[in-house]
Amino acid sequence: MDRSIALRGLGMLLLCAVVVGCASVAPVPYSEMASSAYMAPDKSDASGRVPYRYSTAADWRAYNKVILEPVVIYRGRDHQFGDMSDKDKATLAAYMQTRFADRLRGRFALVRERGPGTLRIRLTLTGAVANTPVLGTLSRFDLAGAVYNGVQAARDGEGMMTGSVVYGVEIFDATTSRLLSAYVTKQYPAAYDIKASVGSLAAATAGVDKGADALLAQLN
Repeated sequence: MDRSIALRGLGMLLLCAVVVGCASVAPVPYSEMASSAYMAPDKSDASGRVPYRYSTAADWRAYNKVILEPVVIYRGRDHQFGDMSDKDKATLAAYMQTRFADRLRGRFALVRERGPGTLRIRLTLTGAVANTPVLGTLSRFDLAGAVYNGVQAARDGEGMMTGSVVYGVEIFDATTSRLLSAYVTKQYPAAYDIKASVGSLAAATAGVDKGADALLAQLN
């Protein structure tokens, strides 16, 4: 009996690993992003969350205002939305706009006009993966899923059947339009974030929250 249960658990683990492998996406330097020609592989990023980056020796403390442009939904052929609906893309883009504005407001004055001491930030939503309904949550409690998610949690990796969000960030000096920093990133919740496994876009929105925090940390 125990052997049968173990085999069923192993079978589910292997099946889920296949599903995760099929659903998972890896960011690319999206060809139709203006800064793509500047970005290079970021070998210092062991997590894989920010695989491509361009950076300069910018003094972020010299800036106290920011223009946050409306989030762009990427339409290039190398997008990574899969079969996600336009409605879900728009919902996710609107959420990004709100959450990034909220985070940036804690450090900058949000303005609309260019001027000294002002950054201009452009966010481009380039891809997203929805949660796998029901199974994504159940995998947190199944024995085989617990093993997989435990390993992923230890390495800050993606949970089983969990969604994610992929986007680009471009930061300019608002006065000169000089590109100061650019990167593409993949964000997702912690492997054992049960709340983020419920609802098709819950993991993607949790990833947006983490990404907004990461951007603010960079600019401090």
